[in-house]
Amino acid sequence: MTATTNVIAFRPRSENPSLRRPRTLIRAAREGQSAWRRDRDLARLLRCDNAPRPGLALARLRAEEEMLNAARLEKRDDYNMHRHVLLMIAILTEMRAAVATTPEVSAAPLGGILTAAKDLINVRGTAIPAHL
Repeated sequence: MTATTNVIAFRPRSENPSLRRPRTLIRAAREGQSAWRRDRDLARLLRCDNAPRPGLALARLRAEEEMLNAARLEKRDDYNMHRHVLLMIAILTEMRAAVATTPEVSAAPLGGILTAAKDLINVRGTAIPAHL
């Protein structure tokens, strides 16, 4: 018998699943990032006076985007494509801002939203389009 084990160390999965959406939605959100002004647009999208610090609004944005995506998938009348694109723009820019403003630390204590943000954006800092 040998003293070595047959254990392979895998990177733990994040709590949040990948943000997989139709290619057209992701493309529109990528294009919209160039005109996005965080202080103006995020405050208006969240319906508040001032935009919160980078990364703090991600949970709220993701929750609202999940509801809109469910409405899209169910083909409900209350689906608002314009707001869905705005939310995707906000999510992409907030994930990028959260990752950029957080100092690099080891992977073990990250378990929360920053790990999810790093998993959801690729090298160029954008979401992964679903292959539908």
